[in-house]
Amino acid sequence: MTDLTTRAAAVDLLALDVDGVLTDGCLWLGDDGAEYKTFHVRDGYGLVALARAGVTLAVISGRRSSAVDRRMAELGIVHVHQGISDKPAVLTELLGRTGITAERAAFVGDDEPDLPVMRMVGLPIAVADAHPLARAAAAWVTTLPGGRGAVREACDLILEARRSRAEQP
Repeated sequence: MTDLTTRAAAVDLLALDVDGVLTDGCLWLGDDGAEYKTFHVRDGYGLVALARAGVTLAVISGRRSSAVDRRMAELGIVHVHQGISDKPAVLTELLGRTGITAERAAFVGDDEPDLPVMRMVGLPIAVADAHPLARAAAAWVTTLPGGRGAVREACDLILEARRSRAEQP
């Protein structure tokens, strides 16, 4: 197995940023003050498949949005942390609560606020259209941009690596 496959096979927790990762990073604001976000259905399918495989899922986002609450509830993701200015503290608390080590965690990010968390985990991932600093901090960069299937790619990487590990004698 390659180093990337080994790291991906070890993942027991996948944490995600939202804007620019689960969405394309655009903020749609209505005249009534409502905020709208679009989520890719394939990303959702990948997350559900990963959860069924026993991987703990979490969202750690600097912004707060009721659209995120709704979508994460639809996907069954219970570890949803929004309006977070200290992402490493939230990840540390989550790891302590779940008993998962940082080496067995992955994080998908896209910009500078994600760098401290990306540096903490065993498998830091950046989306294809991430800021150059996030791409440089990543062990792997998706081929698809945020909000357009990048999360599905990350889920597939982890699932395939776990299958490969299970097939090893």
